[in-house]
Amino acid sequence: MAKFLSFFKANSVFCLSALGALVTAFFVPPSAEYISYIDFRVLGLLFSLMTVVAGLQKAGVFAMVTVCLFRLLKTTRQMAGTMIFACFFASMWITNDVSLITFVPFALVAFHEAGEEKELIKVVVLQTIAANLGSMCTPVGNPQNLYLYLVSGMDAFSFVSLLLPYTVISFLLLCLSLFLFPARPVKILNGGLVHWPIHQLALYGFLFLSCMMTVGNIVDWKVTAALVLAAVLFFDRPVLKRVDYILLLTFAAFFIFIGNLKHIDFIYTFLTAHTEGHEFLVSLLASQVISNVPAAILLSGFTDNYAGLMLGTDIGGLGTLIASMASLISYKIYTTRLGQAGKFLWTFTWMNVVFLIILVGCYEVIAG
Repeated sequence: MAKFLSFFKANSVFCLSALGALVTAFFVPPSAEYISYIDFRVLGLLFSLMTVVAGLQKAGVFAMVTVCLFRLLKTTRQMAGTMIFACFFASMWITNDVSLITFVPFALVAFHEAGEEKELIKVVVLQTIAANLGSMCTPVGNPQNLYLYLVSGMDAFSFVSLLLPYTVISFLLLCLSLFLFPARPVKILNGGLVHWPIHQLALYGFLFLSCMMTVGNIVDWKVTAALVLAAVLFFDRPVLKRVDYILLLTFAAFFIFIGNLKHIDFIYTFLTAHTEGHEFLVSLLASQVISNVPAAILLSGFTDNYAGLMLGTDIGGLGTLIASMASLISYKIYTTRLGQAGKFLWTFTWMNVVFLIILVGCYEVIAG
């Protein structure tokens, strides 16, 4: 029981999605049609991206880039800006959760060495906000974007055109947030010598390019998935242990859950009636309760207004701690090392609410 509770706590979204699939199976008996519910294209590309990013992270590429940047810093504000915008821009390509896993621990070490620990809560919270907002700019920035981009059939230009205004506004808000930090001088952080892993960069750079070509509908997802799997099996097998297979299983369980719901008439009618025409608001509110990835997958089964779902779930990643599961990463890293859970939650909540209110207001102006 203790092991089960521990697993449930660490993987609650997967457990709930699996439970949903199991319960609905009583109303829609399992059959070969279940296979048609699952979008293997989404799973294949998501697996490929997670594997490539895990390889780059294992090689220490992102940390090395940050070390190089730190050599140029002279003030606390510049340090904060580097850590915040590292998450903002990196999340566009390596996903919001990976950017936080990479740069939050680095920020804890750097600010400790510089004697600026009292600024860390604000830095980590703004890193989290930056990762969640920066990731909305590209189809590969977060799981819900990738999913909605693929199922909608939207082209890359239309996607960027939809999200870019909110990304620019987010960037400007983060720039203003830097004035929360003092401009006092800090000791220079050299970080030692940097030895670039050329072979890993070449391998994973090529594989990442293949993933981007798949996103652009140039290379078939099956070709990319097979190429990534073959490459890591031959050159870097341990990296497969770093892939988040629970996330893949979560998607699969949700696909079955939603497919079953569509075959239960009264539920399908109810959800369709309450989602259509209110996609942005419904997905934003649902994200606050069940997180934005499950909200995107669930609601996509009951409306074809994917633009509203994208904006609602991306902006809806702000707000509560569980609105974006990536936020739990920075919370866990910070509180495990430094405690102060209550103080962190208070700072996290008020900062997120400020950003959320402003961006919702911008949506009303832009979309209205």
